[in-house]
Amino acid sequence: MMRLHNIVIAGGGTAGWMAANLIAHAWRDKPVSVTLVESADIPTVGVGEGSTPTLKRFFSDLGIAEQDWMPACNATYKVNIRFRNWSPGSGIKEYSHPFISQPDTFTERAFHVNCHTRRLGLDVNTQPDDFLLNGWLAKAHRAPKTPPNFPFRIEYGYHFDSALLGRFLTKHATTLGVMRKEGNIAQVLKHANGDIRGLQMADGSFVEGDFFIDCTGFRSLLLQQALEVGFTSFSDNLFNDSAVVLPTPAAGQLPVETVSTALSAGWAWSIPLSHRTGNGYVFSSAHISHDQAETELRQHLGLADNDGEARFLSMKVGQAHKHWHRNCLALGLAQGFIEPLEATALHLVQLSTEFFIEHYEKGHFGSAHQDTFNAHISERFNRVRDYIVAHYKLNTRDDTDYWRENRNNMALSESLLQLLDVWYRKGDLPAEIQRQNLHHHFGTTSWHCLLAGYGCFPPLAKNQPGLGDLFVEKDLDAFFRGCLLNFPTQQDYLQR
Repeated sequence: MMRLHNIVIAGGGTAGWMAANLIAHAWRDKPVSVTLVESADIPTVGVGEGSTPTLKRFFSDLGIAEQDWMPACNATYKVNIRFRNWSPGSGIKEYSHPFISQPDTFTERAFHVNCHTRRLGLDVNTQPDDFLLNGWLAKAHRAPKTPPNFPFRIEYGYHFDSALLGRFLTKHATTLGVMRKEGNIAQVLKHANGDIRGLQMADGSFVEGDFFIDCTGFRSLLLQQALEVGFTSFSDNLFNDSAVVLPTPAAGQLPVETVSTALSAGWAWSIPLSHRTGNGYVFSSAHISHDQAETELRQHLGLADNDGEARFLSMKVGQAHKHWHRNCLALGLAQGFIEPLEATALHLVQLSTEFFIEHYEKGHFGSAHQDTFNAHISERFNRVRDYIVAHYKLNTRDDTDYWRENRNNMALSESLLQLLDVWYRKGDLPAEIQRQNLHHHFGTTSWHCLLAGYGCFPPLAKNQPGLGDLFVEKDLDAFFRGCLLNFPTQQDYLQR
């Protein structure tokens, strides 16, 4: 019989408590103990945060109902990300990246065909939200909830207060047997072979374990400091390193989308929570000062200097050379961070934790599959980075050095270069995505949303055959309007 295996998580926050819940749930029938150590002196930053649809599966797997956690975290539904002013030179003021749902099986091909037709120079509709159901839900402010007789699965994410979510997950983890210890870590002690032996606490106590999970944020006290694992910066192609945060009152009619608006040296987010709107400006400190960024955000929001206190955050964008080294796994900011443009932070935490659980157990709670894990997670980070980098590389703004330098930046991965080459040569983009095995990261339709949304097309041919909106309008319009009859507004649904 397996002896008791002690897992110690250093650091709380959303990442730490998400990992605690997943591990305690997965190994609830095994002799595994989970202890989480966190400091009251390091508060969680409670900004409005968004998720991908992966978070829906997280709660489903844990058996946590939306009506239990969403009100506790002031959460709302998210079906779409709207990008404003990223590509004004193409004549496109804004575009949408809807989450892909089951009904889109009937309409995705029309979108792909129209995009290919437009790449040939013909004038057809290529607006992503005209072809995808969640785009229609976003425009109509509809919650992604359907009656039992609606036969298709709808994918969606959430907006939530991350500090409140951390507290909710803390309470749930304790019901699964997770032990919480409060205190500050004074020192990380190691065995003679280099593995971590335990955490020496500032109060003199000692927390010993068999395996350690580093959720200590950008400091990465265990993986990067104690075990001296290196870090690969993404600063050569992701310039943003700072953010300023400033909440505003809740919207009268709650949107079901995140809005990302390009500003002079980065972009501003707007995330609708049930009690307020989370706003922030992600920017490059090499291109704009903190004071200038705050002023620009206030102007963007129509606020005066005395309308709320702004907070500043620093970002360390990149990833650790190894996410799992010796008897330590890093998660969240301790493993790496890709700026929040597509809300992938918790997505990567969840996938990393799930993949670790699978491979650690397969290796009989040892490191047999460590290399496979590291290769897979590093690839995940790299491919998410490529998708984010494409937002900056393809911009058509010409108002500041920031945007021009992003557009002229050639520090691109071979994978991204090949994708863009296929697109601009009018090649088969789905085949290239399949060849590179990228569909597990951002799939064919997501890449079409980005490229079409930026207007990455050649000039229109002089002689148009009059195709117009051949592949949309009548048939798809009727299809989507019929679907919308099944969805309540978000305001009505949340007030039930």
